[in-house]
Amino acid sequence: MPAETHVEHGPLDRRGVFEIIRDQLADILEIEPSSITESSAFAEDLGADSLALIELVEGIEEELGERTVGFRIEDEDLEELRTVRDAVDYVVAKLEVA
Repeated sequence: MPAETHVEHGPLDRRGVFEIIRDQLADILEIEPSSITESSAFAEDLGADSLALIELVEGIEEELGERTVGFRIEDEDLEELRTVRDAVDYVVAKLEVA
């Protein structure tokens, strides 16, 4: 049996989606993850510019692509994502998780 080359991923719930987004944002913006809440607005509260949001989308797609083949955030949908909650809701809906 071949050695595992990745971490085993269990089912992803809303909290797990939030943690992925929070951790990605914290890394991109170089801020503490604890300073990011679902109500945080990307631009106003976190100082995220459009480049940071593109990096966030790429990071989410990469992370979730390991779990869900073909997971993608559509470019036209990005305009609607203004808060962390918007992003979590969007990803949860795309993944069809509770």
